[in-house]
Amino acid sequence: MTDHPSDHAQEPRRIVSSRHLAEGEGWQMSEFEFGLIIASNAFTRWVSRCMAAAGQPDLSPLETLILHNVNHRDRDKRLSDICFLLNIEDSHTVTYALRKLLKADLVTSEKRGKEVFYQTSTQGKALCEAYREVRKQCLLEGFDLAEHDGADFRELARKLRALSGQYDQASRAAASL
Repeated sequence: MTDHPSDHAQEPRRIVSSRHLAEGEGWQMSEFEFGLIIASNAFTRWVSRCMAAAGQPDLSPLETLILHNVNHRDRDKRLSDICFLLNIEDSHTVTYALRKLLKADLVTSEKRGKEVFYQTSTQGKALCEAYREVRKQCLLEGFDLAEHDGADFRELARKLRALSGQYDQASRAAASL
């Protein structure tokens, strides 16, 4: 009796962006990375469009994330705090974003000794609240909360943070080559 191709379980198709990175050991990481790429692009597009719908179409995704970070817990933030919490190595990009947010009157700054502290202005807080409402209407109402409980998202977030550490370590290793 000869084997017919339909008699064998077919290997699932690998969905990757770069076939040369998906060959051999660790090919699953390429599939994950492709998912991460398209999720990252979808997320940044969402952040931009949500902020535009909230009333501020001129902010980049990074500027929007920095505004939300400065607004977080209503505590003053230093440049180093923002870079650390958002895992941004290039502080000049954050400095540029903060200047733009200051110019738009969305954040204020106060120099204390050698440090500059940033806080959200009244206008910035109102914009963050408007973003929150658009997010609720357009994103959260589309989720079936019975199907996706908070534990699922918390576990996914935990895994992404762990992978972030792996990528950071690999980045340091690559920089030393």
